[in-house]
Amino acid sequence: MQEVIRSNDNVQVIVFTLGEERYGVDISQVREIIKPSEITRIPNAPDFVEGVINLRGQITTIINLRKRFNMEPKPIDNNTRIIVVEYDNAVIGMMVDNVTEVKYLPVSEIEELPQVITSRSEARFLKGVGKLPDGLLILIDLNKVLSDEEYEKLK
Repeated sequence: MQEVIRSNDNVQVIVFTLGEERYGVDISQVREIIKPSEITRIPNAPDFVEGVINLRGQITTIINLRKRFNMEPKPIDNNTRIIVVEYDNAVIGMMVDNVTEVKYLPVSEIEELPQVITSRSEARFLKGVGKLPDGLLILIDLNKVLSDEEYEKLK
């Protein structure tokens, strides 16, 4: 399990949106955040794979998190961002609607997800729910968005 960055029992998270929902990811999982550039489609790739980009000479697979989470697709716009993560010595980009802020979230304000949700295999990347003054924040583990089998196919 990845070590969480803590400062006075706070977790530092990058907050992003998909549709109306806000998500948070531990900042230690994120290498960088970029604007989408020219994405090259890959024939016969899974539906949630947008394609690949050339990120400073490194071919990087782009995963559309809206599609991965079975949400309605949305065209790329000026707010769309790609959260770049290192995953098992590979670099993968996760496309999101918008990155809104970096926030310190008190560990005491993070609760586990209900068992009915975490028992489903597609919920393996959900880490918990953060309680903020203005609503809830779904915490995800970007390194678990792909199953081991899916990751092997993308390599």
